[in-house]
Amino acid sequence: MLRGKKIVIGITGSIAAFKTPTLIRLFKKEGAEVKVMMTKAARDFVTPLTLSTLSGNPVIIEPFNPEDGTWNSHVELGRWADIYLLAPVSANTMAKMAHGIADNFFLTAFLSAKCPVFFAPAMDLDMFRHPATQKNIEILQSFGHILIDPAVGELASGLSGAGRMEEPENIFKLVCDFFAEKNTGLYGKKVLVTAGPTYEDIDPVRFIGNHSSGLMGFSIAEEFAAKGADVTLISGPVNLNLRHTGIRRIDVISADDMYEACMAEKETAGIIVMAAAVADYTPAEKSGSKLKKSGSFREIKLQLTRDILAELGKTKRPGQILVGFALETDHEEENARKKLKSKNLDIIILNSLREPGAGFKTLTNKISILFKTGQIQHFPLKLKQEVALDIINSIESIS
Repeated sequence: MLRGKKIVIGITGSIAAFKTPTLIRLFKKEGAEVKVMMTKAARDFVTPLTLSTLSGNPVIIEPFNPEDGTWNSHVELGRWADIYLLAPVSANTMAKMAHGIADNFFLTAFLSAKCPVFFAPAMDLDMFRHPATQKNIEILQSFGHILIDPAVGELASGLSGAGRMEEPENIFKLVCDFFAEKNTGLYGKKVLVTAGPTYEDIDPVRFIGNHSSGLMGFSIAEEFAAKGADVTLISGPVNLNLRHTGIRRIDVISADDMYEACMAEKETAGIIVMAAAVADYTPAEKSGSKLKKSGSFREIKLQLTRDILAELGKTKRPGQILVGFALETDHEEENARKKLKSKNLDIIILNSLREPGAGFKTLTNKISILFKTGQIQHFPLKLKQEVALDIINSIESIS
């Protein structure tokens, strides 16, 4: 799986550095090419001779060789690597990484990385818990870097708790899993997902909405991202946070907002999954001030919203995959097939409000997947995260 993969391992000053030689051995055994960079402080815990012997490459510590002036190019290293694996990373180095400080080769190489970056913190319990450290971890994750959570266990100080660098075998597995996902047909594909309800204002206080929680759409976006896709999520008003930091999120309120966002994003997306419960109607007139009980307000005149799915189907380019949803209460399959054809969809996901545990505000869902080829797949009740995988596997089968 790792044959020919180019891995840069970065080591900072931490007692956990004694684990890194084992990690290098595991990567080399699987056929990976490994280059090692380290900070000056890391030499107190593991020797460059050991690391160069195991990796088969000179260890880089300084920007240049002081004896002959040979330059170690941080830019070329960043272009060479398939991944950076920074393990262990001290609190000090992590703080510099988070704020763009580049006062040694390790940090200049980090700032030059063109590839995914994994980082494995290692430090004492109180240092790890400190708000500054936690904030720096959040910042690095917001850049899209992948945290390898420290394990809970006995620390060098004699304390026990979080801060112990993850074991080499577990880090090795994480990297293998990453490359396995990268080898899927979805890696690097641009995916657009919509989620949640829309709110259509009646006045500044009241709106017309629906019961969608957004969980189905969020689960789909996160599972796509886990498979290496480049995901944009357009979400209506929901009380959800994304667990995957690599997803680009656009928040909207109304059907009109969602229409504009979808039209702006559709050209770059190879796969579009419209999981949002977009309102079909919006008030024809919206009051600028709160409507009072004592006033003449007795009825709300409605008008149709713009049909986002129909517009996407009408303008769908060759090779683009468009997926819609049909939430039905009567004649479910018949209505879903009509929508599949009229909206020019490749796949439609059907679920019924008559099914216990399916639909809005549940952790589970029960779906059928209909293809434009006429094929249909039925699935039992599952958690929405599992349903998301079923949907993605179906999309992958036709992509």
